[in-house]
Amino acid sequence: MIRVLFGVMFVLLSAVVLLNCGNAEKDTPKTISEVASLPSLQALLDAKKADFAKMASDEMKQVFEDGLKQVASSGVLETALSKGDKAPDFELPNAKGEMVQLSNLLKSGPVVLTWYRGGWCPYCNIQLNAYNQALSEFKAANGQLVAISPEIPDSSLSTSERNNLKFEVLSDNNNIVAKEFGLVYTLPENVAKILGGMIDLEAYNNNSSNQLPLAVTYIIDKDLTIQYAFIEADYKKRAEPSELIGVLNSLK
Repeated sequence: MIRVLFGVMFVLLSAVVLLNCGNAEKDTPKTISEVASLPSLQALLDAKKADFAKMASDEMKQVFEDGLKQVASSGVLETALSKGDKAPDFELPNAKGEMVQLSNLLKSGPVVLTWYRGGWCPYCNIQLNAYNQALSEFKAANGQLVAISPEIPDSSLSTSERNNLKFEVLSDNNNIVAKEFGLVYTLPENVAKILGGMIDLEAYNNNSSNQLPLAVTYIIDKDLTIQYAFIEADYKKRAEPSELIGVLNSLK
């Protein structure tokens, strides 16, 4: 009889342990590397940076390096909204010209809001592609992904189609919303001159302001509170998908 009771208790205890282990595994947020074995976004960006260093002249590299320092000292890092701030609600057209409102999106869950400089920027395209590959994991973590640039809708549509993006790409022409978030800076003159010899920024943005947003990424909760902020003056650095997914999982 004692042996039978001991056996029953052992089975029940084992079942409890297994059940708890199963729940612990279920509740533990998985990173993007664990679920999809994607390469590090920063590693891809660093590879592009290395390619640029091989082909660019020392003078060009120095101009861009000085430009980053000028942006960092311009005050834009201080004006950018940060974690804990309330995000302003906004409505912008997507690549198809349809109006998208932040507060409407938030009804379905937190929004990952990322600014990029434009489809002409190779670092931006690397980031957008990496986020696109991780889209199913963003959704599994109850997150919605939205990208914004100052490009006109036609330019945004080209970026979306070229990269086969499956998330909203919005057009913030004249940086109206980016200014509300405190993200806008003016390209240093020497940088603008070099870029002008490679791309037609005025055609992309339909203005000659030479103003761009920082490549910032936010996670905005349902009450418009910014729960995460990646703010960098260096456009060659972007928020890792795994970090964003970890934050989204923590908000569940």
